[in-house]
Amino acid sequence: MDDPERWLLSAEERGNPATTLPAWTAGNLAVPLVHGAAYFDRLVEAVQALDEGDHLFFTDWRGDPDEQLRPGGPTVAQLFTDAVRRGVCVRGLVWRSHFDWLSFSKEANRALDAEIEDGGGEVILDQRVHRLGSHHQKCVVLRHDQDPTRDVAFVGGIDLCHGRRDDARHAGDPQPLAMASAYGPNPPWHDVQLMVRGPAVGVLDTVFRERWDDPTSPDSHNPLAYVRDRFRRADLVAAPLPPQLPPPPPCGPHLVQNLRTYPAIRPGYEFAPRGERSIARGYSKAIQRARRLVYLEDQYMWSADVARLFAEALTDHPELHLVVVVPRVPDQETAFSSRPQYVGRWQALEMCQRAGRDRVHVFDVENHEGTPVYVHAKVCVVDDVWASVGSDNFNRRSWTHDSELSCVVLDTARDPREPRDPAGTGDGARVFARDLRLELAREHLDRATDGSEDDGLVDPEEFVAALEESAATLDAWHAGGRGGPRPPGRLRPHRAERLPLSTRLWATPVYRLIDDPDGRPWRMRQTRSF
Repeated sequence: MDDPERWLLSAEERGNPATTLPAWTAGNLAVPLVHGAAYFDRLVEAVQALDEGDHLFFTDWRGDPDEQLRPGGPTVAQLFTDAVRRGVCVRGLVWRSHFDWLSFSKEANRALDAEIEDGGGEVILDQRVHRLGSHHQKCVVLRHDQDPTRDVAFVGGIDLCHGRRDDARHAGDPQPLAMASAYGPNPPWHDVQLMVRGPAVGVLDTVFRERWDDPTSPDSHNPLAYVRDRFRRADLVAAPLPPQLPPPPPCGPHLVQNLRTYPAIRPGYEFAPRGERSIARGYSKAIQRARRLVYLEDQYMWSADVARLFAEALTDHPELHLVVVVPRVPDQETAFSSRPQYVGRWQALEMCQRAGRDRVHVFDVENHEGTPVYVHAKVCVVDDVWASVGSDNFNRRSWTHDSELSCVVLDTARDPREPRDPAGTGDGARVFARDLRLELAREHLDRATDGSEDDGLVDPEEFVAALEESAATLDAWHAGGRGGPRPPGRLRPHRAERLPLSTRLWATPVYRLIDDPDGRPWRMRQTRSF
């Protein structure tokens, strides 16, 4: 691409001069891994290839030491502690978490910490975020001290925990997490992780090192947690990391930009003293360039600040379509958990639909048994040019309040399939972005995985029509009592639920304060900027 800055943030646009990260790197190879089973299988293979002197660094929101990464194992703890025994330097940063009775993972994360440390590695339970905030980054970086061409990193939405090892059949993980009853005893789970090779692996190594080396105590923002952890003799001091290895050599056609969110907190991060909101800025820049199609899979898709960005793009560009794939219902069904989420989603989707009307297409997913699939993926494809996979959701919390990490991929290879330039801007469709969109669509439509049935999916208008037709046909089959063979496809039209006024009166402030808080400095809040 002649001018990547048309799509990617410059170092200045990132807005964080304290970091040493480059604006982007060239010469990478990015491969999307759709579903937890595919990711876990590649992770096991890559970790087992590490030996003495190599590095394994990971960040996580939730970790379960007994989660089996393949049928019969190894578990997360076994995989990582076996690496330690081979002489691998294993270091982890896991969110300290809130209490389990709030549907979080405090005890699981503490157990992962204990098992890896007992095995000789080191894991820090990290709470350097806002109150009621979280470290939401999910990344594993593997470095080889003798052969950097074998270096690899994994970034995306998949935690090393229960409930994530699902595949295209969507029968759920044999080790499930408790969720809303609509998802059944083994909740089906849809997610995406990105496998990256090339110089971007060195950048992700730096992302980990910035957090690890930050001099602030991991419990400094929670005095009660600090006292508790001191009493339990928890590891609060990160041991020095080994010297950073040279970046891997170029190995592919992809430009990769690492976008992040860090909140503005006190004391601030040494590497982001006023926080960082490059995820919000990077997505904003890409969405403003959209002309024909934005394809989005997201766990939440709420927040007026985020929806306004899409609404403005839909208003400015009358040929633009927005496709959104979301979960059918929230993951927890108690009133306090679900009602605020319904408020946020209805507000966001209603804003988009007022702006785009019949150009906004919202779907949820079910498996062939009719059980809803929980969409946890965080994927965005713009005009088959710009594509992102990360930990961040499309809400204000992810863009300002928690820590997040995303990889944007801009392919230098143009896609030869028509339309070759769907947006008409001269940028041309790119292989990675288009392939990612089509791979996800094939599963949702029950099309052949080899691409032999991609007719009617490449062109944006035909793609939208195919999704709408498939979802409407399946919906009619359900409405007709499920008589006859089940139609192909897994999409259903998603209908956002508008709650009665009596519920909105209490759920709206809960949504704004707890579900979707704002982590920006006050001046940015007042100007609605990032």
